[in-house]
Amino acid sequence: MRRRVLRRVVALPAVAVLAVPLLAGCSGGSDVKVSVKGAFGRLPEVSFPKGGPEGSLAVKTLKEGKGAAARKGDLVMADYVGYRWNKSGKKLVASSYADGRPGFFSTWQLVPGLVKALEGARPGSRVVARIPPEDGFGAAGDAGHQVGPGDTLVYVLDVLGVYSGKAGPHGVKQAPLDDPSLPRVSDAPAGQAPVVTVPKVAAPKRLQVRTLVRGDGPVLRKGQLLATQYAGYFWRDGRVFNSSWSAGHPFGVVVGTGQVMKGWDQALLGQRVGSRLLLVVPPALGYGSKGLAQYGIRGSDTLVFVVDLLGAH
Repeated sequence: MRRRVLRRVVALPAVAVLAVPLLAGCSGGSDVKVSVKGAFGRLPEVSFPKGGPEGSLAVKTLKEGKGAAARKGDLVMADYVGYRWNKSGKKLVASSYADGRPGFFSTWQLVPGLVKALEGARPGSRVVARIPPEDGFGAAGDAGHQVGPGDTLVYVLDVLGVYSGKAGPHGVKQAPLDDPSLPRVSDAPAGQAPVVTVPKVAAPKRLQVRTLVRGDGPVLRKGQLLATQYAGYFWRDGRVFNSSWSAGHPFGVVVGTGQVMKGWDQALLGQRVGSRLLLVVPPALGYGSKGLAQYGIRGSDTLVFVVDLLGAH
């Protein structure tokens, strides 16, 4: 249920549907029995041995990265290629290089072998993983992901960023808003949504964007993959209707291409990574006249968001 609302608010690109259950990451392991050549961040050249796959889960770190290691529940941004492998041969089934942008990998939704494999991955790491069926899609496979019954998966992953549930803005905090017509936003401990107090006045008719923390990162560009924390509130009563903080992990979105609500696309482009923003989104730039009944969002609802721009790739 939560995922449906997110697809409307922060709609996921099609590649994520494939990449979420397939990608592997960084942990100890035995020989993966494939050869990988090429530099980090470049399309890898992957060679397979003769014969079909055999053996248990195997993960090998080809290049060590730095920074925070990924844990279950983190959001990982990465470039990748992925293959299915069986006795008939191998086939490329996923590639961020072909898609033209990295993928985001939700470690709370991975198949079991990938959860084990991804733990410990650090930004800057290149990891190759062999995932046998019992740790992947099993004997049934998954036709939607081009994985046949009993197929082994092989992925090469270049980790670009790791974002935990406690990730927040980084930059210069701005002076508190002194505008009685806009919501007040109070700080909260890391990993918790800020407290938002909506004024008892009529909602603005136009999109409102205010910078609460001015980020110290690069400017967000059209088509980039963004790691974000956010919470959405009703203007009419201040209640939260959706929150990445409540979910316990950040989310990945593509901005500027119509894959998120219009209010987000208009507000986020040109902002700096590391920023925390206050958005007030009128119905026409949110869910429109139909609203979203299953979450109590009416067609007349103005929505308030606090959004942290954690990283862009």
